[in-house]
Amino acid sequence: MTRPKTIGLTGNIGTGKSTVLSYLAERGAAVIDADALAHQAIAPGGPAYQAVVDLFGTQILAPDGSIDRKALGAIVFADPSKLAQLEAIIHPAVFELAQRILNETDAPVIVIEAIKLLESGRLLKLCDEVWVVTADEASQLRRLMHGRGMSEAEARQRMAAQSPQEEKIRQATRVIDNSGSLEQLYEQLDRLWREVVNSTVD
Repeated sequence: MTRPKTIGLTGNIGTGKSTVLSYLAERGAAVIDADALAHQAIAPGGPAYQAVVDLFGTQILAPDGSIDRKALGAIVFADPSKLAQLEAIIHPAVFELAQRILNETDAPVIVIEAIKLLESGRLLKLCDEVWVVTADEASQLRRLMHGRGMSEAEARQRMAAQSPQEEKIRQATRVIDNSGSLEQLYEQLDRLWREVVNSTVD
């Protein structure tokens, strides 16, 4: 079996990575959402659940015993050292889960979407290319405030907790600008998809 082309998709919060991922899935890519795998990893019985509870205490637990992600987020996004500790637990678990999916798929193109793709290193090793989704600050704020219901202060805190977009762009194989309309985004994606599919045929 021919090894699938594996694309790492990343970009800062509010740039529209989920929209890009959904569109590529419609075009025929198998998708791995690292954020969804992170949720799976910290769910009760998941590979990272107990370590996260041991580190942050039972105050992060909801009444049903699951981890209250909002309570956990309030802790780690206010303290970079705690965020780094959390990521040190979750990233290896996500890598394992992603590796399992990669080994089981027969799709010609796989897209791994991860906000910390470039920082974590592990998932990056699985990728043939890195696609970075970018957007201007106003677009990011609008998506976070209207799409996710964040206050402006909370949105700016989340944005500030991430590495600058310029750093991601420097490491990108291809850059997708999502500051404009959906039509403009889809035009870019159609062109990139054709290039990728043609390269897998070659």
